[in-house]
Amino acid sequence: MVEHTTVSLVLGSGGARGLAHIGVIQWLTQNGYAIRSIAGSSIGALIGGIYATGKLEAYAKWVAALERMDVVRLLDPSFGSAGLFKGERIMDVLRELIGECSIENLPVSFTAVATDLESGKEVWLRDGRLFDAIRASIATPLVFTPFRYGGRQLLDGGLVNPMPIAPTFNDTTDLTIAVSLSGPAEAKPPATAPVRRTGGNAYHERIRAFVESLYLTRTPDAPSIGFLEVVLASMETMQNTIARFKLAAYSPDVTVEIPRNACAYHEFWRAEELIALGRERARRALAKRVV
Repeated sequence: MVEHTTVSLVLGSGGARGLAHIGVIQWLTQNGYAIRSIAGSSIGALIGGIYATGKLEAYAKWVAALERMDVVRLLDPSFGSAGLFKGERIMDVLRELIGECSIENLPVSFTAVATDLESGKEVWLRDGRLFDAIRASIATPLVFTPFRYGGRQLLDGGLVNPMPIAPTFNDTTDLTIAVSLSGPAEAKPPATAPVRRTGGNAYHERIRAFVESLYLTRTPDAPSIGFLEVVLASMETMQNTIARFKLAAYSPDVTVEIPRNACAYHEFWRAEELIALGRERARRALAKRVV
């Protein structure tokens, strides 16, 4: 019987770059590492939670097929509320794809990290409905509305802990591996995938135009930036700084770093290249370890 190296896996926050988490998990499971515990913040909670259900490959196949307009169709505007989008449509799609389950019934120990809106404190979600915990952890301020969970209004876990290593402290695994989406920017990050457009009805086209107006709209003659780009860039700067402090303070056994300029926060249609990037960076980070 082959013995596996057991792993506590920490999955950081960082928007669409978090699709690289899929590639990291694929590489680990294919190379003799057994994931026994997962702590995730924001997109890290989403990917980690889906892996814990045993349905990660189904999700990877689904997300790899997404085109730009498909991403737009998953957005459900929340006019006049505390965020641009309600986030209910994407969660309904994920529940249909993966199935609802309780965190305490997962075969892998799982912690989703969120932020209490009122107190500003870090919240560890370790029981209850999985997709409720995920929805709370991905509630990016101004993008998604806060989510009420356990009597509290919760926001994105990346606000206070984009690299949640502490929830793994009591684990008895062989290694703690952290995947940071705040790695150093690279001169030649992965090439931008070509924009693929599909037809849509007038409503979806209006939503697409609205979303694009909020994000980056630079041209050589008009170097202005969108509202959401400013918000998300500010939040990412804060998260990158916090993540560096967390990694320095807690020192996981292995850190897999994804360049912070690998893609923009919202480019979820670039799944294939980001998954491949995650596999490559996991291989590089663990190349010197003997399993």
